[in-house]
Amino acid sequence: MRFAASWGSRNVLDALRVRPEMAAEISADRAIDRGGVYRHPVRFQRLRLDVGVEDVPLLGQGGAAAAG
Repeated sequence: MRFAASWGSRNVLDALRVRPEMAAEISADRAIDRGGVYRHPVRFQRLRLDVGVEDVPLLGQGGAAAAG
């Protein structure tokens, strides 16, 4: 997966996978440009202290986006 530094930028950001210890709520969409780069940044919303990491499906697994 590739992530751009900003809108219109071809600079690619490095991604580092980590072992999750906390769950966070984010705001994101799935718009991808022709180069395969996500068009909009992911935005942090809040920590979800009421949800454990074992309750969160892995990327690409699980159902539709959660509401609310």
